[in-house]
Amino acid sequence: MFGLFKKKNQEEVLQEKYKKILKEAFELSTTNRSASDKKQAEAQEVLEKIEALKK
Repeated sequence: MFGLFKKKNQEEVLQEKYKKILKEAFELSTTNRSASDKKQAEAQEVLEKIEALKK
């Protein structure tokens, strides 16, 4: 109950965004490969931001 109003830090927000983009890329991979590749590139950028925060 005490964690109900806990604010997420920047890394947690980026990790959720990364997972969401990867899911979208996977769903697009069956219908539109070029859009899926763009989503993969976007996910890679988010992953690099996450790694930069860890340093």
